[in-house]
Amino acid sequence: MRRPAAIPLLLALGLAAPAMAGPHRIVSLNLCADALVLRLADRAAVQSVSWLARDPENSIVAEEAASVPVNHALAEEVAALEPDLVVVGAFTARSTVALLRRLGMPVLELGVPQDLDGVRAQIREVAAALGRTERGEAMIAAMDEKLAAVRRPASPPLAVVLRPNGFTAGRGSLVDEILRRAGVRNLAAEQGLENYGEIPLERVALAGVRLLILNQPENRAPSLGEAVLDHPILSALPDLRLVRVPARLWTCGGPEVADAAALIAAAGREAAGESP
Repeated sequence: MRRPAAIPLLLALGLAAPAMAGPHRIVSLNLCADALVLRLADRAAVQSVSWLARDPENSIVAEEAASVPVNHALAEEVAALEPDLVVVGAFTARSTVALLRRLGMPVLELGVPQDLDGVRAQIREVAAALGRTERGEAMIAAMDEKLAAVRRPASPPLAVVLRPNGFTAGRGSLVDEILRRAGVRNLAAEQGLENYGEIPLERVALAGVRLLILNQPENRAPSLGEAVLDHPILSALPDLRLVRVPARLWTCGGPEVADAAALIAAAGREAAGESP
């Protein structure tokens, strides 16, 4: 008889699988881990989250993090808290992660989801490690309900996501799947770009892009990402519509990506001349 997928992970972390009681002293060292830990764990069990969790532009849990002590991913900070679970990300300082493991601390390392199935899997992974599988399933169900409710444009407009220096997202990326769920065409994917890379503005203009998606909120101060709009080649596109998606909605592969899809779909309907 096969064990549930969560059991080996829990055993590896030194947690009691059958009781599903979960750890009682949790420390998170990564923005994306913070977002899941703060929404899935009991608040009293969370000893510390990363300082980035309080940034309202990039963190979906800034309000929740306001009352939780923060850390700067230093091993000495973590050790002093005597955690029974440390959640880190793929980009957490490798020296810190290695030292915590040498000290015998239970470490759960999260990867970067490449699609919505990866998002669901990561939610389940964290929920299982916290002993809160039911909360994880509820989070996934809420995300899927939002995704199912997204109203896609009848005539999919051509879109491109632009970040500083022409950085964009192509096939095999979570961003690409979000665009497809929103019912818009991704120029980078259609032109063969895999994962993440650069795309020239000239190619954007010649392709007849209707939606230019920037990774920033409406009221953010001017930035390199915004400066791209001053390029003369874009001013020649009278039908180009600007869409701003707050970074907190899709920087991390969490359930909030459904809100990003809904926002882009609404802009797509407007670009296609459809009702709001």
